[in-house]
Amino acid sequence: MNRGWIIAGLFALFLAAPVRPPCLAQSAPANPFQPPPHTAPFPDLGSGESRIERRTSFEAGPELQRGVSAATLRDQQRRLDSALAAIRPHTPGTPDAFVVTVALDSDPVFAREAREAARVLGARYRAEGRMLVLAGPDGVRDDAPHGSISALALALSHIGSLMDPSEDVLVLYTTSHGADIGLVYHYGDTGYGILSPARLKAALEEAGIRRRVLILSACHSGVFVPVLASPDTAILTAAAATRTSFGCAAENDWTFFGDALINRALRQPVSLEEAAKMAGRSVAEWETRARFLASLPQVSIGAEAKGWLAQIEAHMPRIASAPVGRPAFDPADFIAPARAGQK
Repeated sequence: MNRGWIIAGLFALFLAAPVRPPCLAQSAPANPFQPPPHTAPFPDLGSGESRIERRTSFEAGPELQRGVSAATLRDQQRRLDSALAAIRPHTPGTPDAFVVTVALDSDPVFAREAREAARVLGARYRAEGRMLVLAGPDGVRDDAPHGSISALALALSHIGSLMDPSEDVLVLYTTSHGADIGLVYHYGDTGYGILSPARLKAALEEAGIRRRVLILSACHSGVFVPVLASPDTAILTAAAATRTSFGCAAENDWTFFGDALINRALRQPVSLEEAAKMAGRSVAEWETRARFLASLPQVSIGAEAKGWLAQIEAHMPRIASAPVGRPAFDPADFIAPARAGQK
């Protein structure tokens, strides 16, 4: 499934005149667990007179909700409040990992990936009781607070208050479409936004979260590396700043990067750095066989991070778990490469 239309829509965000589709609520899908589709054009979220001003305005991380009922807003707030209240605080004297996974797009592949990523990362980093999933319906369930920029910001703020910044680690996994201005928030025809590198950095700093593992699965996610890199940060991205990543067709269980890193490499008893290398090799092989332009996943692990990563990985499971779901790459699916979809 080619999602070139969303890239074109994002291009219009800061280069074209505002797009103003009608603000109409969608009819409910027959399956209550089926996520809403994208049917309306992505609206213009930029501001300013010149092209440079409009592009710069995305650094603030604009977010828009429209046509959402008060009942839905209340339900989502209750879900988020309940999920945050259930997270255990840190144990003094012990480096604890807090795992957050978020699907920022309503295409169900992202919700499936975020849910399983929480299980894999939670087991790897012994984060039972300190895990949060922000994801919409995936065709089977709708049991979590939905992912959005504001939900993620609130979650990071709360989790920061539970952490000891000198000991504990945030492990954040995001999965969505992306653009060269940041991660794209897109929920059906009601939620839109851009999570820029600057806004994510500000949210982490405001929450006082210093030690962090950031795994960002989206096209162009390499734009986050120069902004967020630090001695206490490990960043893994699905693509270089100028490249797209693949496998995001809505019916998939995994994107290429999610399958290679989360579903395979991080199930192994190896270091994060070695897992990143394993995943990079898998992605490169799949893209070559599918005849795609290489996504070039990025890895940046700070000097201090290498020390505390060894601590929180010391007790990872010593027996690998088996991958789940349909593989992101099946040679039979790529006879016509355009079916793979771009993120």
